[in-house]
Amino acid sequence: MEERKDGKVMMEYIGATGVSVSFDNVPIYPDIDFYFLLSFAIDADPSGKPQNGKFSPYWDSNLTPDAVVAVKARYPNVKVLASLSGWSINSKVLSWYKPKSTSSWITNAFTSLKSISNKYHLDGIDIDYETFPQNDTTFPYCIGELITRLKQKNVITVASIAPYYKTVNPYIDLFRRYGDVIDYVNHQFYTDKVKYPAYYLQDFRLRASQFNASKLLPSYEINGRGIQGDAFFDALKLIESRGFAVNGVMIFSADASQKDNYYFERKSQQFLLNSTANASLGCRE
Repeated sequence: MEERKDGKVMMEYIGATGVSVSFDNVPIYPDIDFYFLLSFAIDADPSGKPQNGKFSPYWDSNLTPDAVVAVKARYPNVKVLASLSGWSINSKVLSWYKPKSTSSWITNAFTSLKSISNKYHLDGIDIDYETFPQNDTTFPYCIGELITRLKQKNVITVASIAPYYKTVNPYIDLFRRYGDVIDYVNHQFYTDKVKYPAYYLQDFRLRASQFNASKLLPSYEINGRGIQGDAFFDALKLIESRGFAVNGVMIFSADASQKDNYYFERKSQQFLLNSTANASLGCRE
């Protein structure tokens, strides 16, 4: 099943950084498709030892199945995804590894993620592997086949990928081969460390040529790398003024946003709603 593309999308990572966080205070606008990315489901034990596709949830303990049910009942426009892997577990840096048997890894991954999805009432998965061995060819096949199977079996309805500048090549290969089952590209623009709107536009244009402009979401890291403050919204306006549609925004993360009352979540959703209104009127910034 393909994810609908007629709405604006807000994607936000949550539960990754070890601080206590909940869905309750995150502002959710009713006309935005708001996707929480639970961070992370990891194919490893607590010491970082790979488990051959057997994923386990490691996100904040407040993000319970009951909490997922509650936020989705309160906001029908909310969907919840499990983001896979991330950068590390405890002090152990995680890496994609070459499974001895790709079919075994895919089967185990499907089974474990189906179980997690059923327990947590999930709608999809996000792919956030950030380290790769040299000359690997298994990642695009394993992940592409996993997403395909999860969708075919109606376990999930949406899938996103989260490349960054050092990992863009494996993700380009994945998208080239399986782009029809990938709904959104959460490129981590903040890792490219561009700090000004004009350079952000150049970066967006590059990533749009590597993936698909309509599926590519501009991203922002709270108090992090790359463009900061309201310059981010200047960059979004500039992107639109050059003919690109800003179909959504990805933010990392809700954990860090608590201290400023989710300023960037509010302003991002306002921007997306204004963008929709302007488009319907035939207006251009």
